[in-house]
Amino acid sequence: MSILGKLARTAAAAATVFGLASGAAHAEKKDLTIAYVEWSDAVVATNIVKAALEDKGYTVKIVPLSGAAMWQAVASGEADGMVAAWLPATHAAYYKKLKDKVVNLGPNVTGAKIGWAVPTYVDIDSIEDIKGKADMFGGKIIGIDPGAGLMKASETAIKDYDLPVTLVEGSDATMVAALKDAYSKKQPIVVTTWTPHWMFATWDLKYLKDPKGVFGGEETVNTVVSTGLKDEAPEAYKILDNFNLSLADEQAVMVENNKPGTDPAATARAWVDANKDKVDAWSK
Repeated sequence: MSILGKLARTAAAAATVFGLASGAAHAEKKDLTIAYVEWSDAVVATNIVKAALEDKGYTVKIVPLSGAAMWQAVASGEADGMVAAWLPATHAAYYKKLKDKVVNLGPNVTGAKIGWAVPTYVDIDSIEDIKGKADMFGGKIIGIDPGAGLMKASETAIKDYDLPVTLVEGSDATMVAALKDAYSKKQPIVVTTWTPHWMFATWDLKYLKDPKGVFGGEETVNTVVSTGLKDEAPEAYKILDNFNLSLADEQAVMVENNKPGTDPAATARAWVDANKDKVDAWSK
C-alpha cells in the first residue's frame, strides 16, 4: 500500500474513533435521580413524573430527603431534579442560597398554600383566637418534620402572635395520625398543614385566618433541576419542564395513597395510564 493510502486509512480510522467518542459524549443520560420530601403531595407528584419518564426509556431512582437536603442534592448534581419546590415563601431560604446552582422550571401545581388548620367543629377562626384558648389544645400545635419551611413559618407565627404554645415536631404521618385520633373523639386540635393534601378530602377542616400574613399568600409547587440536565438529558428536561398537575388530580391520587396497603408507585402508574393525553403533552 502506498504511503498516501496508509495515511488515508489512518485518517479514516481516526475519524471513526473520534466520531464514536463524540457520539458517546453526547449520548443522552438515561439514569436519573429525583429527590423529594415525604409530604403527601410530593410523593404523588414524584411517582407520577417517575412513571412518565420511565415510559420514555429512563431508569429513575427517587430519593426521600429533608427539604434542605433535597435542594442541596439538586444543586450539587447528586440529584437531577425535584418536583417539590414550594415558592415563593416556604422554600425561600433554600432558593435564595442555591438559586445560582439550580434551574427553576416554574410551577407544576398552582393554588397551593400553607398554614394552620382545625376541624370545623372547633370554635375558633383565626390564629389570634388561640392566644386565649391555648389550654383547649393542650398548649400544642402539631407540626411536621423539623427544618421544613412550614415549621419555620409556624415558629414565626407563635412569636408574632405571642402564643403560649409549643410546636410539636414530627412528620406528615405523625401529624395526620394525631389529627385522625382527635377528630374521631371530636377533640380540639391545631395542625400545621398545606394544600394540596388529602386530609381536606377526608375530614371537614378549615384554615385559620392569618391576619399578620405570616404564612404568606398563594404558593406554587415548582420543578427545579440541575444546571447540567438540559445538555445531559434534553428529552427528560422537556418532560420535567412541561410537567404539571391540577390540585384535583393530585388530591385524588393522595386519597388513593391513603388506603391501607396502597403502593404510591402503583397509584401513580394507574393515573399515568388513565391520563395519556395529559402525560403525552409533557413530551411536546
